[in-house]
Amino acid sequence: MTPLPDCFCPTDGTRVPAGSLAWCCPSCGGPLDLDFSPTPATLKSLAGRVNSLWRYAECLPLAAPTVSLGEGRTPLVPLRDGVSAKLDFLMPTLSFKDRGAVLLAELALRLRPRRVLADSSGNAGTAVAAYCARAALPCTVYVPAATSPKKLEQIEAHGARLHVVDGDREATAAAAREAADDPETFYASHVFNPYFLHGTKTYVHELWEALDGRLPDILVVPVGNGTLLLGAALAVAELHAAGFIDRRPALYAVQSAAVAPLAHAWAEGADDLVGVTAAAPTFAEGIAIPRPPRARQILRAVRESGGTFLTVTDDQIRHAQTDLASRGLYVEPTGVACWAAVREEQLGARTAVVPLCGAGAKTGLARG
Repeated sequence: MTPLPDCFCPTDGTRVPAGSLAWCCPSCGGPLDLDFSPTPATLKSLAGRVNSLWRYAECLPLAAPTVSLGEGRTPLVPLRDGVSAKLDFLMPTLSFKDRGAVLLAELALRLRPRRVLADSSGNAGTAVAAYCARAALPCTVYVPAATSPKKLEQIEAHGARLHVVDGDREATAAAAREAADDPETFYASHVFNPYFLHGTKTYVHELWEALDGRLPDILVVPVGNGTLLLGAALAVAELHAAGFIDRRPALYAVQSAAVAPLAHAWAEGADDLVGVTAAAPTFAEGIAIPRPPRARQILRAVRESGGTFLTVTDDQIRHAQTDLASRGLYVEPTGVACWAAVREEQLGARTAVVPLCGAGAKTGLARG
């Protein structure tokens, strides 16, 4: 079995050895990155490989998976001239979070903790619960009290223990992180654990393959904790370093106007969050994160790509959800945020791809 790479703190450089159950930097408490710089396989060599995200084995920090549910390889369909959608709501648990959750479960299986713990507004918890069920690992998922009942039902159906927190998403994360310090606990955090990012980056590797070795001019990505955006930035860097693309697409980060701390920092020209952003109600519950721990990394990735931040109102989200449904695509409100941001934008001759991240069956229609 291939040795696991070490982790390190991107803020102060502190190293955490492979195989440790430490979930954050022991010095500053921040999220970790992986000491891992892979070289992607050539486009030609991908032909005939397994029809899942594991076809990009050279770029993944784990090999020989045992808990796969066939995740990845989701369709790419046109929405209008120059803009296509990647249907990540067709994943096994109906959201893109499966890309990262399968790597977390695979890692946990190798570390053999007494229990796995996760926190989520719904989709990440569902994905971790499903892959832990596949791996026969005991799992507890912390969720806010306002989580969609359908998502709670799905988590419990996979056999995970639900811990409902009487508070918002931040209170839920705080409770989970306190519990994560218990010995022999693997904190399957889609925010702090870098393996999750190396799972989400397969979204871009799939685009590159589907577009015959090219990428669109713009990658439009919803951002709460930024796991899909940071994964996309990893994949773009890998493909560019290998000489497989000659230009990097711009990253357009989309936030709900009700909870947009990163968009606010961007508008201020800041390198980190500015002031304190309070939680507020929004249809886009999955990206309503007032203080994302990887804020500096997200802002830097968007800036280095030549991208920008966009915000969408709940009215725009509601109309975009209805519009997609009229096209045969039933997507949850958070998952339509990117389409809401660009559906009326004039992109000129530029091409763009938006991810449709979660199924509408998880939440129903946005109403209000």
